[in-house]
Amino acid sequence: MLKQGLELKQTQKLSPLQIQTIKLIELPVQDLEQRVRAELEENPVLDDTPDPGARDDDQKDISMEQIRENEDSIPSYRLKVNNWGKDPRPEYNTFSVHESFTQSLENQLGFRDLSDQERSVALFIIGSLDESGYLRRDLDSLVDDMAFRAGVQTSREQVEEMLGVIQEFEPVGVGARDLRECLLLQLRALKQSPDVRNAERILEKEFDEFSNKHFQKIMSRLSLTQEELKAAMARIVRLNPYPGGQVDDSYTDQAQQIVPDFVLEDNDGNLSFTMPRFNIPELRVNRKYADLLLNSQGASEREQKEAAAFVKQKLDSAKWFIEALKQRHNTLSKTMQAILDYQYDYFLDGDESSLKPMVLKDIAATTGFDISTISRVVNSKYIETHFGIFPLKYFFSEGMENSDGDEISTRELKKALQECVDSEDKKKPLTDEQLVEEMGRRGYKLARRTIAKYRSQLGIPLARWRKEL
Repeated sequence: MLKQGLELKQTQKLSPLQIQTIKLIELPVQDLEQRVRAELEENPVLDDTPDPGARDDDQKDISMEQIRENEDSIPSYRLKVNNWGKDPRPEYNTFSVHESFTQSLENQLGFRDLSDQERSVALFIIGSLDESGYLRRDLDSLVDDMAFRAGVQTSREQVEEMLGVIQEFEPVGVGARDLRECLLLQLRALKQSPDVRNAERILEKEFDEFSNKHFQKIMSRLSLTQEELKAAMARIVRLNPYPGGQVDDSYTDQAQQIVPDFVLEDNDGNLSFTMPRFNIPELRVNRKYADLLLNSQGASEREQKEAAAFVKQKLDSAKWFIEALKQRHNTLSKTMQAILDYQYDYFLDGDESSLKPMVLKDIAATTGFDISTISRVVNSKYIETHFGIFPLKYFFSEGMENSDGDEISTRELKKALQECVDSEDKKKPLTDEQLVEEMGRRGYKLARRTIAKYRSQLGIPLARWRKEL
């Protein structure tokens, strides 16, 4: 039986201006420039140069008064607008952030404290990786090649040690000598849950049976239930067998250029910022379309209405776009000011230990914007400082309390961890358990798995790889 009824729902419908503003807020400045230039070409009402032969009052009277006379008879479908705008081209500093697979590994190597000999060996290994990120050659042949081709005298042990350093790099799994090692490297970088540990056991002890899908043998030999095997297998199949494919190697063709949306200025300790972007022009009607309205007496009534409808459509589009640009500017400016105020001590000298824990909610509360708006502002936006170029996302991090009850950021924790490793006895490097104790003595209470995660993120190898003779 069919039933009919009435249901009252309350929904929120965004205005064209709100939709336009949201779209513009998401764009970094270089994309915004392309966006406005496209509309400048498509919307004849918009003009980025002043009209020296016209008076502002005349333009306003011509464009608005004449259009209002015809507004009631304009079909609704002609009132649809494009969400675009205009902009004179500014001069920007650009920064490339795209890097090739090999460059990425070499850059990560640059953060390691290695001797010239070790660095030469590591660079040779990186150059020997195939396009999938694997080292397909045996270590003894690498030793010989380094001696004959690069004049580097080394040993199998040193090559293996440097390979271990490279295997700590991103993407996880790089530098593996076979699929089994590649998958194990990725599993060991994950949070150690029962299914991850079972997946490691399967690959370590029963890789041949895994490859041949002998599931009953695996369950029997490792004493796994069917559910445990399924969970472990689900972990394995989500791993990446080709880590080298995660980084595009076409650097010259696809280099991404970063234009800073903000530039930090330090005037004797008084911090402020600028937004190196265009000036929003004042709206005016192009003279030839004003003339079209004035000289339409000879046209038919239908043609006059169509002309007025067209101009009104383009005028509305221009007005909404320019207003959206203003709102974008104000939103970005207010958000950046809130970030600057919150992290003022950090912006003075770039000391990571001065970074406070900060989440989107903190800036939303300060500015009065929604968290979603802050997220859109932060995404793909950069600031140029006197100590480097940073994405706005960099300044956001979770935090925890130290032994004194003070809130600290994860970056401060990582810096303290790095200091622990730097000051350790390299003949007896600290294990993760010992690092837990050392961090505790410094007032930071962390779990071993947290230490392992931070160590991995910092590119610090396991204790056995940090040992020196």
